[in-house]
Amino acid sequence: MNNLWTDTGYVSINKNGEQLCGDKVEIIGSADGCTTLVLADGLGSGVKANILSTLTSKILCTMMDAGMGVEDCVETIVNTLPVCQLRKIAYSTFTIIRIGNNDTAKIIQFDNPNVIFLRNGRSMDYPIVSRVIGDKKVLESTVALQLDDTFIAMSDGAIYAGVGKTLNFGWQRDNIVDFAEAFFDWGLSAKSIASTIVDECNRLYEGEPGDDTTVACVKIKKRCPVNLMIGPPANPADVSMMMSLFFAKEGIKIVCGGTTSTLAAEFLGKPLRTSLNYCDPEIPPIAMVEGIDLVTEGVITISRVVEYAKTYLASDNLTTPWGNSNNGASLVARLLFEKATDINFFVGKAINPAHQNPALPINFGIKIRLIQELAEYLEKMGKHIKVSYF
Repeated sequence: MNNLWTDTGYVSINKNGEQLCGDKVEIIGSADGCTTLVLADGLGSGVKANILSTLTSKILCTMMDAGMGVEDCVETIVNTLPVCQLRKIAYSTFTIIRIGNNDTAKIIQFDNPNVIFLRNGRSMDYPIVSRVIGDKKVLESTVALQLDDTFIAMSDGAIYAGVGKTLNFGWQRDNIVDFAEAFFDWGLSAKSIASTIVDECNRLYEGEPGDDTTVACVKIKKRCPVNLMIGPPANPADVSMMMSLFFAKEGIKIVCGGTTSTLAAEFLGKPLRTSLNYCDPEIPPIAMVEGIDLVTEGVITISRVVEYAKTYLASDNLTTPWGNSNNGASLVARLLFEKATDINFFVGKAINPAHQNPALPINFGIKIRLIQELAEYLEKMGKHIKVSYF
C-alpha cells in the first residue's frame, strides 16, 4: 500500500425556493483501496430532479464500485430512471471520478461541466476520449496520479452563477479555473476547496441561486495519522501501558482531559503549562507539554468537536466555525477534519465523579458515547478509525 490517501468532499446549495436539491453526490470507499465519487444533476429542480439524481448517483456508484463497465452502467441508468410525464424523457447528467489504489484516476463524464484538474496548484489538460453509448456521448479519461493532485467536479449551477445579476454570461469554467488557482493552498482539504467555490457561486447569485449548485472535490494527500487520548484507564495500574502504547504510535499526538494530561506529562517527565488565553469563554484553555502536539480539556472540548463534526458533514454547509478560532475544540477539529487520514482513539474508562452530577447536561456525563459519536462522524468523512479502551 502506498502512503497516499484519497480525500473527498462536496457542498451543495438548493435553487432559491426549493426544499430539495436536484444534485446528488454519492461516495463509496472500498476495502481494496478504491474510491468512487459520483455527482449527478437531475433534470429540472425540486422533488423530480432529486429523485433522478439520487437514483443515478446511487446506481452508478454501486455498479462502478463493483467493477462493472461503463456501457452496463449507462444502459442501466437509461432503463431505470422514471420518465418525466411533461418532458417525456428521463434525464440526469453525471460525473464519475474513480481513484484506484491512490495512483490512477478514471474520469467518466456526461453533460456536466468538464472536471477541472489541478497539479501543483495549476490547471492541467488531461486526455479525453469521446464514446457514444446508446444515444449518449460519454467522455472518458485516465490520469496517473501524483501527491496533491486535485479534481473539481461541478453541476451546471456553478457555471451559471451570476447570470443576469453580477455577470452577463455566468461564471464560466475558465473563470472557475482562475478562481481555484488563485485561492489554492497546499493545506486545504477537499471539502474546503468545494466549500470555497460554492460560497463564491452563492455570492455571485446574490444569495438567491437560480439553479441547484454542487461542487465535489477529490484530492490526493499524504497519509497523516493522528492519535487522541482522553481519560485515564479504569485500572490505575494500566497507566504506564496506556501511555507507552500511545506515545509509541506514529503521528500527531492530542491529549484531552486534565487528569490525562497530568499523567502524560509525568510519563514524559515534562512540565505541564496551562495557557491563560481564553479564546472562547465556553471552552477551557489549552495547555502545553513538550512531546505532545495539542493538550486540551476533556469532555466539554470534545462535546464541541462533536457539534462541529455534525456541521462539517452537512452538504449545504458554507461556514467553518472552527476555521479561524484557536480555542481547544477548534484546534482539535482542524486536526481531525482537515489533516488526519487515520485516527487512533485511546479512551480511558475511569469515571470522573464531576461528570456524574445530575444537575449537568447528560452529554457531560458520557465520555464513551461522545467518542463513539465522534468516531462515527469521522468515518462518514472517510477517515480510518480505531478505538482502543483501557
